[in-house]
Amino acid sequence: MLTSKQRSHLKKLASEIPDIIFIGKDGVTPQVVVQTRDAIIARELIKGKVQNNSLANVDDVARELAASTKSDIVCTIGNKFILYKKNLLKTKIEVPSKNKKVIKKVKKRRTLGTPIKFEN
Repeated sequence: MLTSKQRSHLKKLASEIPDIIFIGKDGVTPQVVVQTRDAIIARELIKGKVQNNSLANVDDVARELAASTKSDIVCTIGNKFILYKKNLLKTKIEVPSKNKKVIKKVKKRRTLGTPIKFEN
């Protein structure tokens, strides 16, 4: 699962890459699955498009390809989808970590009503 910060970062990166996977009137075929698997291993982040002559729904196509490649769906917009899977051997994309905690510095305040001691 991706966090919203990770999704936002990956969307920004995906805006610069071209569509690689095209789904036509035949829908998701075994050849498309193999092509998607090879592309996601090589690139980690891929963008695909469902053509106008296809009867398949973009969300269904993205879910099916994500399940068959064991990847995460970054987003689906219109007739395009973005998939991401981290390559453990050759990591190319740095994604913000999930465990990044923001540490706030808290000032110690003197509470009202506590006496101030003066030394003579």
